[in-house]
Amino acid sequence: MSKTNLSKGREMRRKLLGDAYVDNMAATTYKDPRMQKFVDLASETVFGTLWTRPGLDLKTRTLITVISDASTGSEPELAIHLRMARRQGWTEDELTEAILHLLGYVGAPLVRDAMLVATKVFADLRAEGPKA
Repeated sequence: MSKTNLSKGREMRRKLLGDAYVDNMAATTYKDPRMQKFVDLASETVFGTLWTRPGLDLKTRTLITVISDASTGSEPELAIHLRMARRQGWTEDELTEAILHLLGYVGAPLVRDAMLVATKVFADLRAEGPKA
């Protein structure tokens, strides 16, 4: 495992999700040693390599990721990436419109499911306040 990419990845993950969210995930989801292996590898390869590449800003990368999740029905990941997108400046209305735009391309069931996820995430973020 590349120490440099792992370190960069951990830093990027915190930048995208916020300290409180990352700390909560470490204490719950990634507490198990097997899940710790997953998050370390994802931090190194996805966050430390892909998210730190030049060429696209973080705001654009978050929108691409939200669209990918919605298009493939990856609901747990969509919830995480909607948080990232909001932290990068996308509004609820912009993200809603981006998801709705997929209706003609990936179909109503996937878009409906994505909208249900978005509705919950947006409500959670509003309840958590501006530091979320």
